[in-house]
Amino acid sequence: MKDGFVKVGAGTPKVKVADCEYNATEIISLAKKMAAKGAKVIVMPELCITAYTCGDLFWQELLLEEAKAQLLRIADETANLDALIFVGLPIEYKGKLYNAAAGINRGEILGLVPKIHLPNYNEFYEGRYFTSGADVDGMVQLKPEPFEEISFFDMENEEEDVDEDEFRNCEVPICSTMLFTCSQMPSLKVAVEICEDLWAPNPPSVQHALNGATLIVNLSASDEVVGKDSYRRSLISNQSARLLCGYIYASAGEGESTQDVVYGGHNLIAENGVLLAESKRFTSGAVYADLDLQRLVNERRRMTTYLFTGDKDENNIFYDEAEFQIEKEETKLDRTFDPKPFVPGVKEERDRRCDEILNIQAMGLKTRLAHIHGQSAVIGLSGGLDSTLALLVTARAFDMLGIPRKKITAVTMPCFGTTDRTYNNACLLSEKLGATLREVNIKEAVHVHFRDIGHDPEKHDVTYENSQARERTQILMDVANQTGGIVIGTGDLSELALGWATYNGDHMSMYGVNASVPKTLVRHLVKYYADTCEDEQLESVLLDILDTPVSPELLPPKDGVISQKTEDLVGPYELHDFFLYYMLRWTFPPKKIYRMAKIAFGGEYDDETILKWLKTFYRRFFMQHFKRSCLPDGPKVGSVAVSPRGDLRMPSDACSTLWMREIEEITQ
Repeated sequence: MKDGFVKVGAGTPKVKVADCEYNATEIISLAKKMAAKGAKVIVMPELCITAYTCGDLFWQELLLEEAKAQLLRIADETANLDALIFVGLPIEYKGKLYNAAAGINRGEILGLVPKIHLPNYNEFYEGRYFTSGADVDGMVQLKPEPFEEISFFDMENEEEDVDEDEFRNCEVPICSTMLFTCSQMPSLKVAVEICEDLWAPNPPSVQHALNGATLIVNLSASDEVVGKDSYRRSLISNQSARLLCGYIYASAGEGESTQDVVYGGHNLIAENGVLLAESKRFTSGAVYADLDLQRLVNERRRMTTYLFTGDKDENNIFYDEAEFQIEKEETKLDRTFDPKPFVPGVKEERDRRCDEILNIQAMGLKTRLAHIHGQSAVIGLSGGLDSTLALLVTARAFDMLGIPRKKITAVTMPCFGTTDRTYNNACLLSEKLGATLREVNIKEAVHVHFRDIGHDPEKHDVTYENSQARERTQILMDVANQTGGIVIGTGDLSELALGWATYNGDHMSMYGVNASVPKTLVRHLVKYYADTCEDEQLESVLLDILDTPVSPELLPPKDGVISQKTEDLVGPYELHDFFLYYMLRWTFPPKKIYRMAKIAFGGEYDDETILKWLKTFYRRFFMQHFKRSCLPDGPKVGSVAVSPRGDLRMPSDACSTLWMREIEEITQ
């Protein structure tokens, strides 16, 4: 339960039609196995105590009474399990029969939730036996009142001998609007819908979620026909996305009658549109997943449209609330975390995403150029990844506008740290893309500047480095004036998050095409272009650029190779991109991000290294925000961006004390 994680499970027990005692035995056995696996919320199928396919046997008094007796037995024999358990059974209330889900916790039956939408495809379906529970709200007697043969006088005289436990579970609330809330973890609010409820145009889960439910459980008996599993999977994933909730779906399987249809035991667990677990069909057993409730609650908090939209009376629906207890302990996580959350893992999806991002970047620049009637652009081309991507995007934008690429001026500005490798790659890249290459060696200008300000050129400090960056920016701005163009920014999202930019140096441009592209994604965009360009020489130079260490090249090289490697100074970008994603997109605190990073990067970085760079990330993120407060315009391409105009409204003087204190408290 630490950090908002809770393990849940969906299980399908073997059943025998109308054999409630056998079914209850299987339910109890499976519940114990699932609880032993750490599941705190356990969901089993619709009508699993009797089996779903009883048909007209649902009218038999004997079956109905036995189902209640076995429900009480299940409660008794799972009393020592640390879990909230849901099972299905038929329940009679005020002369009508309801298809209901029972919520059980530590031997107590907390409540019954009736099904609302009943399938009635023919006269033998549920509408023949059951009534919709849409308006049900009352109490159900699950066993006869105790001491029926004792007079009222005798009961008063023998009050001290009455076993209070006899009254346990005698009456249980039944209501279609019920929330099961965890006392130890208030964000865990569970609501129920049953099978067809989900398939209705307005599922009850919509109302449940808007009234606070973070987890929807669905007790189902969905038959199998060709292709239905795909639709079911899509339906559950989409519903969890729409409602920003966890969703557990447990379906009937082995043992149900196959007289007319077959039940496959298709169990699914989803969270906010992502399928976390899925069972193999036509088997019995269980699937498990670790839900992140903190993630769901944070996302709801951010989404201003997550609120009631109907009539006032309709929205003021009263919900019964039943509290349940589970031990407060750290969930042993089986869940994995993608070490590169900005980059799709599947190549087909990654290629599609890369093409889309390149188009978004190019369209943004195209629109800006068209608006200002611009016919030229200027880019500082270093032979590194970021400027390479900026040039590729600019070339695409010029193609969209029908402007010759020769009107793109690629300026290479060698200085103290420039290596032959990056210089040659910059020249070749410009040639292959059809841009106009212009070389301006800035060594002399920087030396003059050093003399002007009285700086010793042998002192390789921040002044030595930033003087070069600002000289380059001055040249780019003035060349843009000469050519009637605008300067295209090359800095990426990761650099902006860390403040790894020279203020009024590479920090400044007239349109920053890479501003919302993280470094881990920049690599894949360039690689995608290389794979699809159909030009062997262009592909070759792009691949060599990808193989070049990331560096600002502001310090002299050693033996002709790059001596200043960015990731040696600020840390691995793949770690910083991971931290950035979960800090901004999901607003997670440092301790949780650290825990997730240890899982994501296990075997690649040790705990000490992750913690070191996590501290660096938070320190720089807060300290360097003033650079982000005055960023040039640039297109947003994903869910994380730091534009001060729309995505990150943060004061430049915000204090990092809370976050740094939590990092200091982390024990490895």
